[in-house]
Order: sequence, then structure tokens, then C-alpha cells
Amino acid sequence: MNDKIIILGAGISGLAAGYYLKRSGKSSKIFEKNHSWGGLCDNFTINNFRFDRFVHLSFTEDKAANDLFLNATPYIRHTPNPFNLYYGKWIKHPAQNNLYPLTEEEKVKILNDIKNRKEIPVDKINNYEEWLRTQYGDYFAEKFPMRYTKKYWQTEARDLGVKWVGNRMYRPSYDEVALGCRSTETPLAYYAKEMRYPEKGGFKAFFTTLAKDLDIQNRSQIMEIDYSEKVIKDEYGNMYSYDILISSIPLPELVKITKDVSDEVRLAAKMLRCTSGYQLSIGLKTKSIPPYLWFYIYDEDIPVARVYSPSLKSADNAPDNCSSLQLEIYCNENKYSKKDLIDKSLNKLVAAGVFKIEDILLTDLRFEKYANVIFNHDIYKNRKIVRDFYDNIGIYTIGRFGEWDYFWSDQSFLSGKLAAELILSEKGSNGVLNY
Repeated sequence: MNDKIIILGAGISGLAAGYYLKRSGKSSKIFEKNHSWGGLCDNFTINNFRFDRFVHLSFTEDKAANDLFLNATPYIRHTPNPFNLYYGKWIKHPAQNNLYPLTEEEKVKILNDIKNRKEIPVDKINNYEEWLRTQYGDYFAEKFPMRYTKKYWQTEARDLGVKWVGNRMYRPSYDEVALGCRSTETPLAYYAKEMRYPEKGGFKAFFTTLAKDLDIQNRSQIMEIDYSEKVIKDEYGNMYSYDILISSIPLPELVKITKDVSDEVRLAAKMLRCTSGYQLSIGLKTKSIPPYLWFYIYDEDIPVARVYSPSLKSADNAPDNCSSLQLEIYCNENKYSKKDLIDKSLNKLVAAGVFKIEDILLTDLRFEKYANVIFNHDIYKNRKIVRDFYDNIGIYTIGRFGEWDYFWSDQSFLSGKLAAELILSEKGSNGVLNY
């Protein structure tokens, strides 16, 4: 007997689950509220400019992910060249060991802090601010990552935990910092040594193998889950029964549409915090833009946290002799008007010499309610309450917002893959996804 398997969301985790189920002979139906599959890995095109949705490049070392991604399409290999814009100064990333452009006074302060930093075990550190001060000293922590934290997570560093950090933040030795103060000739210290991007079709081209031949029902938003009857209902009132349900819907949204949820679970879901984000996409009639695949901005008067270039990732993303940039602005819900973003972001970057106002061919502003999970101190307790509930009623939760974790694209892929493997092994009835 073939179980009726329904997957909610056709982002990379939902596609991976559907792909591995299908490869083993189990069909599924995927419901996607947007007009096309891909989730945050999707893209859109305006006047022959293609823009991704909050996506960088692939740097996975996982064999299963690489086999599928890289065999799906011809791709370009990039050596990472991220930079930082810091009050008019261009600083190689990571900034902590590339401080040459700073004033001598700033360099001395940072070097003294690095030299005198204390060795404190991670399990003795109470919050992200303490972690930053311990790693880099007070001056650098305050001027760089603590400022960026307020932009990226819209919260103070002291309000975040440290479990999420992993290898995302480079901790240089004193000698490395000293070298970066004297010279621009420093070795690549970014956590990925190679970035990969499709030649054509945008980032989602990596996932065409996953999506091929899957039963994806686009423009179909699920409005209710009745887990006691194992039935879901879409926005048109259509009812679908299931034997197995997999969801990549953000946990707070999943709780809203699930019948018979306890007050404890509802409250825990409300306490799960994330940032929302704007994406301001710009098409330019020139190729004269900064040569960096992406760069970070620390200036407090510029709301933009990060800028990256689709046209540098692949020339196919822009018309001939043109280029493109995308500006990421994070917020708590929808707090900016388009005029605010133009005045406070676009014009500031023009003043910083990133591009010229007369070169702009188009701008496009889009809003994402769910951009980044915020790792505040209560996240693990509240996440466990919500996921334990879905575990107990036999619903698998997958992906960045289904697991409510700091997932890159390959980790979201592996989340969906593991859910399929648990189902296929007939050992996944508890719905728990562990790595």
C-alpha cells in the first residue's frame, strides 16, 4: 500500500524530501503557496535582470548535496572575495585580521585588546557579546560585529546565545592581526575557500534535479491542518487526506493553521523570534561597480547590512554591459516605507561611491517576513516545546524555519533528505530529525 504523503513547502528542504521519497518509489504531493518552487532559493526576472531571493553561493562539502547540485547544471567556481565597508574604508573580510585601512590609533587599540584577551571556555560564556569581547577585545567587538549584530538580527549581542556560532566567525592569532595591520597581503581566512554558482538560471538551477517530475501544486496555500483526522485544507476549501505529513512552513505559521494546539505550544511559537528583511534589487547600465561578490556595511546611519552582486556571480544575470546589486535590509516586521529605504540606503551608497544614481535602470523592492532565525536565550526551550508537539502528532518539520535553525542551503537540503530516509526506514515515526 502506498502511503499518501503530503509535503508543505517547495523550498529546498521540501524538494529534497520529495526527491528522495520518489527515488525510492514513494510519491508525494507538494503544496507551495508561491507561483513557483524554490522558496528562498527562488529568483525573479525584470527586464532581463535576474535576482535571487536572499541567497549567496554554494560552498557545501557534503557529497550528496554536491552530487545533486553540481550535476544539475554547468557552474562557475568563485574564490570568495568579500569585503567590508566601514565609514568610507574598504576592508577585506574578515575584518579582524585585515585592519590595514584603519587609523594607527584604532590598530593599536585592537592589537592591545587581542594581546590581552582572556582564554575563557565557551561553556563559561553567557552571551554573544561576551563571546565577541573574549575573541576580539572590546574595541573591535563594539565597532564591528556588535554593530553588525544590531543590523542583521535587530537585537543586541548580549541578547543572543553562542551555540549557533560554530565556524562562522574567524578567531585570528595576535600575529595574524598584526600582519593585517601592516599589510594588505593577507591569506584568505574566510570559512569557505570556493563558492559555486550556476552559469545560467540563477541559484535555483542547482535544484532542478530535485524538482524534476515531482508533483508540485503551486499557488496553493494550506490554511488548516486537522491532525486527528489527518486532513489539510487549502485556501480554496479543498480538502486532502494524508498518511504522512512533512512541513517546511515556519513553525509560528504552522502552529497558527494547526487545530487543537495547546496554549503552551502557541505561546512557545509566539516566542520564537526572527528577522524580516527587505531586498532592494538594482539594475545598472554600467559594469562599474565594486568588484566584490558581496560586502558588509557597518555604518550605523546606513540600514543596509549586506550587498551582493548577481551579475558578478554570473554574467547571465544581467544584460550585456550591465550589472546588478542587491541590498539586504533587516527589520522586525515591515517598518520601512519605500521612500525611507531609498533615502537611507540607496542614496547613502551613492554617496559612498558604490554606484551612480544616473546609472540606475531599475529598482525593485521586496519584503520577506521570515529572513533569519534569532538565537536569543529562550530559543532552544521554546523550539523544543513546539517541535515536540509535532513529533508527538507525527508531523515532520524540516528546513531552516521548520527546524528553526541557522541553516545554509545544503543543511536545509540534508534536513529534507533525512526526513525522507526516516520515513523510508520505517524508523521515523517519532518525527525527530537528529544529525
